Amino acid sequence: MGNEEAKKEKTEKKEKKVKTWSRNDKIFLGILIPVLVLFFCFNTLPLIKGFYYGLTNFRGYGNYDFVGLRNFKDLFTDARVGKSYLFTFKYALVMTLLVNFLSLVLALGMNREIKGKNALRGIYFVPNILGGLVVGYIFSFIFTYILPAVGEATGIGFLQNSFLANTKTAWIAIVIVGAWQGIAMNTIIYISGLQTVPEEVYEACMLDGASGWKKFSKITLPLIMPFVTINLVLCMKNALMVFDQIMSLTKGGPSQSTESISYLIYNNGMSGGQFGFQSANAFVFFVVIVAISFMQMKFLGGKEEQL
Repeated sequence: MGNEEAKKEKTEKKEKKVKTWSRNDKIFLGILIPVLVLFFCFNTLPLIKGFYYGLTNFRGYGNYDFVGLRNFKDLFTDARVGKSYLFTFKYALVMTLLVNFLSLVLALGMNREIKGKNALRGIYFVPNILGGLVVGYIFSFIFTYILPAVGEATGIGFLQNSFLANTKTAWIAIVIVGAWQGIAMNTIIYISGLQTVPEEVYEACMLDGASGWKKFSKITLPLIMPFVTINLVLCMKNALMVFDQIMSLTKGGPSQSTESISYLIYNNGMSGGQFGFQSANAFVFFVVIVAISFMQMKFLGGKEEQL
């Protein structure tokens, strides 16, 4: 009897181990597998092929030879690549700080009970809907013709020459255009964060006598810190990948002073006969963006726990 019971227990355990796929499991797999295939085809596979081309002297056409890590080594000694990285980091840092500061100020204002709040939300979100190239070409006309004309008419000296024609001011024009277009989405995220803060917390804070800056720094900021993290990471990533504004406003000029990494990869890789070299640059740039995003998440995650 004891042996028969032991055998029954073993067979029951085996039956439990054999998993039966439910209808929900099959639907989940039916959705997941095509997404994974598409992700591999349009993300992972191009990355692998880009790394492979980075190991060759491919010019974008014709035959090519395998050169090993030579392209990756040359990246660290190429002055133009170094200059583009410095410009991109400077632009990304200024953009991230400016956009998040203005977005948070706008969100704090929009979160209050003011007249026409919904209409204002719709108006300031319009720039995010427009294409980057369209916005860039419009601002290019403004910086090249309208502002100099205003400067001549009013006698304002710094407006009389186009911002885009000066190596010291061209990047400022790109920041203005990028910030004008990028503030909208960040503001939406901050508003969503502010609406998660319970009113009871503010009421208790006011009873304790806190108001103004103390109320923001001690109550609001700690509670919306996860949203701050999201905005900082996304904004930095988007700013590092700046392309549309460069393409439509300056095309990397004047004197290559506004040449971002993305624009350099596109320009020299597609039409400059450096497909292999710029593929190596693109792979390194991918690693840099991932590393910066990871460090941001690590640092800001620690701040969230502290607050």
